[in-house]
Amino acid sequence: MTEPSTRTVEVNGFACRVWSKGQGPKVGFLAGFGGLPRWIPFLDKLAESRTVIAPSLPGYPGATGHTALDTHLDWILAVRQLIDKAGLAGSDLVGASVGGGFAAEVAAIFPGYVRKLVLIAPFGLFDDKEPAADPWAQRRDKVASVMCADAANWTALVAPPEGANSIEWPIEMTRASEAAARAYWPLGNTGLEKRLPLIEAPTLVLWGERDAVLPPGYAKKIAAGIDGATRVEVIPGAGHLAYLDAAEAVSRSTLAHLA
Repeated sequence: MTEPSTRTVEVNGFACRVWSKGQGPKVGFLAGFGGLPRWIPFLDKLAESRTVIAPSLPGYPGATGHTALDTHLDWILAVRQLIDKAGLAGSDLVGASVGGGFAAEVAAIFPGYVRKLVLIAPFGLFDDKEPAADPWAQRRDKVASVMCADAANWTALVAPPEGANSIEWPIEMTRASEAAARAYWPLGNTGLEKRLPLIEAPTLVLWGERDAVLPPGYAKKIAAGIDGATRVEVIPGAGHLAYLDAAEAVSRSTLAHLA
């Protein structure tokens, strides 16, 4: 696996890493819980036919600046800046989990920023009849099995990359969890449901069959809220971060939708 190219952009005066790889039309990826400590097979699959651009959200691995974001609106505007500076305005956008919630918000509030949209189990809704799990309340040894159907996929994602400082790395991963919490804790309910009807981009909603964070029933709620062309697909055997559990299936569905 060849490494992506790396550049840095500033959002609110703080550095955010932007990874790029592939050729063809651009597609952006906003990662889920935990961010992108490393390049992953799912993105390599997309990069076979698309130029994949993966900017790091503030506070996620490769980026700082999350402590300057006090409200959900602060976060949405920061993500819009990040999309602008990464050169993704008007391109296709894939967002998962935490990143999926932001991708949906940007598509709703700034419709010209997103051509086609893929949402992989996005945060932003809460149904007390099907309550979401609180990822920040999990014991450390349980997080892997909550995030992925195959816990080994989460463990591989968050393992220290080559050259990482073994003392500082756990701090960096804790920072990523804190950044997500600043945007979505408690309960992950941001009122996104009210803004879903504003989404104009053709949207594919993907959900892991074994999602232990957001019950798969949320997929229908997301799709029902979007007035435009929307399709739901459940990925067999996959968990919350379905792109880690089922890179081949998720990439195939994503590319078919973006074609």
